[in-house]
Amino acid sequence: MLAAAHLLRFVTAPLARHIHMSRPASAKVAVVLSGCGVYDGSEVHEASAVMVHLSRGGADVAVFAPDVDQMHVINHTKGEPSDEKRNVLVESARIARGKIAALSTLDVGGHDAVILPGGFGAAKNLCTFAVDGPDCKVNPEVEKTIKSFHEAKKPIGLCCIAPVLAAKLIPGCSVTVGNDQEEGGRWPYAGTAGAVGKMGATHIRRDVNEVYVDTENKIVTTPAFMCETKLHEIYDGVGHMVKEVLDMV
Repeated sequence: MLAAAHLLRFVTAPLARHIHMSRPASAKVAVVLSGCGVYDGSEVHEASAVMVHLSRGGADVAVFAPDVDQMHVINHTKGEPSDEKRNVLVESARIARGKIAALSTLDVGGHDAVILPGGFGAAKNLCTFAVDGPDCKVNPEVEKTIKSFHEAKKPIGLCCIAPVLAAKLIPGCSVTVGNDQEEGGRWPYAGTAGAVGKMGATHIRRDVNEVYVDTENKIVTTPAFMCETKLHEIYDGVGHMVKEVLDMV
């Protein structure tokens, strides 16, 4: 009996090593943040949901942010501007638990995909959409990042207001920011859909727990907090976005 058990271990051990070695490597995903806090940075729940779903999907995650000053600082208890200055990279480090690098160091060749959570920081610090609408300018490092991933035919995931970046930078792409009608306040930022069209992109209606996949451009978008809804629905929609991105890798 003991001899048979020893023989079984001898025969199966090389097979087990072979199976382990043949598993695909983890996807290397860059996450680009825009600060910390919905009104002047990354939406914390969205960013956290992205991280959790990437972790569950087995991805190897690296976090980046531009090393620039925020457009302004908002007192989140009052929703009013505060007389202080904050740095986007330093604030984003709060969400990344300190494990973060300047966006200028992101090597597209070393990553399989990029994801940009939403929050007003995406429209204030990554670009000027919050002020200039369709005529906005995009931070040069953010522009380089998105265009480089697109040119390399690597997937790009965006949620909430962040899809306006793709609309501005990738001509003819299709994205969703949810709905183009407010529907009694459920979609308070419905006007963004019209701005997407003015930038030369196509807006696709999707509910908060859904995604739109532009297969030609490898862009995956979901509405997230463009919708006034329950937190778990935001989490689920972000999860679908992350899954679609990983499936494209």
